[in-house]
Amino acid sequence: MRRGPEPSATTLEPRAAPAAEGTVELSVVMPCLNEADTLAACIAAIRETLETSGIAGEIIVADNGSSDGSVEIARERGVRVLPVAERGYGNALLGGIAAARGRFVIMGDADGSYDFREIPRFVEKLREGYELVQGCRLSSGGGEVLPGAMPFLHRWLGNPLFSFLARRWFATPVHDVYCGLRGFVRDLPQRLGQRCGGMEFATEMIVKASLTGARIAEVPITLHPDGRVSHEPHLRTFHDGWRTLRFYLMYSPRWLFLWPSLALIAFGVLSYAVALPGLRIAGARFDVHTLLFGSLAIILGAQAIVFFVSARVYSASHRYLPSSPWIDRVLRTVTLERGILAGALLVVIGAALLLTAVLQWRAAGFGDLDYARTMRWVIPGATLTAIGVQAVLGSFLLGMLGFERS
Repeated sequence: MRRGPEPSATTLEPRAAPAAEGTVELSVVMPCLNEADTLAACIAAIRETLETSGIAGEIIVADNGSSDGSVEIARERGVRVLPVAERGYGNALLGGIAAARGRFVIMGDADGSYDFREIPRFVEKLREGYELVQGCRLSSGGGEVLPGAMPFLHRWLGNPLFSFLARRWFATPVHDVYCGLRGFVRDLPQRLGQRCGGMEFATEMIVKASLTGARIAEVPITLHPDGRVSHEPHLRTFHDGWRTLRFYLMYSPRWLFLWPSLALIAFGVLSYAVALPGLRIAGARFDVHTLLFGSLAIILGAQAIVFFVSARVYSASHRYLPSSPWIDRVLRTVTLERGILAGALLVVIGAALLLTAVLQWRAAGFGDLDYARTMRWVIPGATLTAIGVQAVLGSFLLGMLGFERS
C-alpha cells in the first residue's frame, strides 16, 4: 500500500471509545503478529479512508502474540486490540470477527501490501447485496501486482493453479483465492461453520461460500511490496501450497475418491475385456498378468467408491460440506441389509469361481495345472470375493454414518 510518513509521538490521535452496537456499518479486522514496521501506516490509511468516504467504521487489531510493540502502537492510535491466544492466521481472524460490531467486515493483512484506500469499492458491493467480496491482485481478474510485491512462483504458478482448481472443483467465481483483502457480511463465517485456524481460513471461506450458494463478487486491487523490514513474511511456499491442496482434496470427495475410482474401474474392465479371451493387439499378447493388473484396479476402485460415499455422508453430518438430496437417497437405497445381501452374492459367485479352479486341480490329481487356464478362474474369483467383503463392511460403515445423521 502507499505509505505516508510515520506519525510521531506528538501527533498521535487520542484513544477512541468503542462504537456502540448498531452505529457501525463496517469493521476492519487486521490479524497481527509482530507488524510494528507497518501497522501504524495501515491504521492511518484505514482511518483516513473511513473519514473521507463517510463510512461509519471501526478498526480491530486481532493480535496473535506480538512481542515487538505492535499492541502498543495500535492502542496509542485508539484502535481496539483483541488478544487472541490460540495461534494461527484463521484463529486471529475468527477472534477479531467475533468481536466486530459492524454489519460488514473487511479483513486485510497489516504488512503494508494492501492499499486500504480501496475499501469503499468493497463496501459498495456489499451494499448491493453480495455476501462475500473478494479482492483480486492478478491480471486475470483485473488486478495489478507491483514489482517485487509477490514471489515469482506464487504469481505465475501457485496462485493461478489453485485459483483454477477452485473454479473447476467448487465453481468459485474468483481468480485469486489467496488474496487476503476481502469483505463479507459479519455472520458469514459463522453460517459457513468455518473451523480452520491456520492459513487455510481464507480458502475455506471461499470454498464454503461457493458450495452453499452465497453471493460472491470480485473487485480488482493493487498489491504493493511488503513493507516489513524487521522480519521475513510468514508465508512458506511449498508448505502452504501442500496445505491448500490437502484442504481442497478433503473438501472434494468427488475429486479425491469418485473420479479416480471410476477411472480405475474403467481400466480394470478394459483389462478384463482383452485378457480373458487372450487377445493379441499390435503384436502384444494380453494374458493373466493383465488380469492381475485389471483386478487390482477394480478392487482399488471399488474401495474408493466406498470411501467416497462414506466421506460425503460424514462431511455433511459434521458440516464440512453442505448436505445434498442425493445423500438421503443413497442412505434410503443402500441400506445395511441390501448391502450385506449384495456383498454376500458377490462372495458366493467369487467362491464358486475359486471352487471351479480347485476342482480343476483335483481333476489333475492335484498335480501341475495349465497356469493360463486356471488363473482365468482364480483371479476373477478372488476379485469378486474381495469386492463382496468390501461391500459388506462398507455397508456397515455407511449404516453407522447414516445412524449418526438420524
